[in-house]
Amino acid sequence: MKLIEISDLLYSYGSKKPLFDQLKLKLETGNIYGLLGKNGAGKSTLLKIISGLLFPESGDVSVMGHRPIDRSPSFLQDVFLLTEEFELPSMSIKRYVQFYACFYPKFSEELFQSFIEEFKLDRSAELNSLSYGQKKKFLLSFGLATNSQLVILDEPTNGLDIPSKSQFRKVVARAMDNDRTFIISTHQVRDMEGLIDPIIILDEGEIIFNEGSESITKKLKVTKSASLVESPDMVYAEGGFGSYTIVSINDDHSETNMNLETLFNTAINSKERIHEIFKGDE
Repeated sequence: MKLIEISDLLYSYGSKKPLFDQLKLKLETGNIYGLLGKNGAGKSTLLKIISGLLFPESGDVSVMGHRPIDRSPSFLQDVFLLTEEFELPSMSIKRYVQFYACFYPKFSEELFQSFIEEFKLDRSAELNSLSYGQKKKFLLSFGLATNSQLVILDEPTNGLDIPSKSQFRKVVARAMDNDRTFIISTHQVRDMEGLIDPIIILDEGEIIFNEGSESITKKLKVTKSASLVESPDMVYAEGGFGSYTIVSINDDHSETNMNLETLFNTAINSKERIHEIFKGDE
């Protein structure tokens, strides 16, 4: 089932060159999508358009059968967006939940309590007394407990320490089910290994990659070599620590694992080749 359908999206900031021009994107229900891209690629802008905070100049944007630009209550109650930068009111965690949970009819007090316990937060604590990382843990707990069909997280692990990043992956996995969809935008790709799938890569205002792990491992393989010998099957190579990581067409049905950083670098640096390899999946 298509949860999000975007076609011919045009968006620009003022008189500048359009950030998005004829952008197209289709996302299905029941996945934890990872949105990757360089700084300034437009990831946060795209997420705000999807959630109805920014309005496109032209094109069609459909999310759960709604036009986000209309900002209808039936749409807003089923979307939760956690932005990278945020402000919280001067009140306790307990008071915040009492005040805001009513806007989300499927909010689960039981789930919320389990999440803040996982993050070791005290619901009597004043929000303004929390560190940035603690505030983010609170908002993650609240957002996941809304049971919204669409959860959008922009750089959710920024400000979290190493144990908290592990807790983040754990609570997201617990909150996921076949009726929910997550979109997680991140630069911290190592924090998301094993969690996000499919992978969307945005570059220069264009979706250049949108594939699941099964398709990736079927069509690409990764090998290590002490020397670099180019071949027709080679798609991308990068050197480091006395060896080369080589990404090639998987013509011999090898089973290899490609980390997200290597996948991102391959897609960014070999756009045309990647498009040619995956064009049958569009």
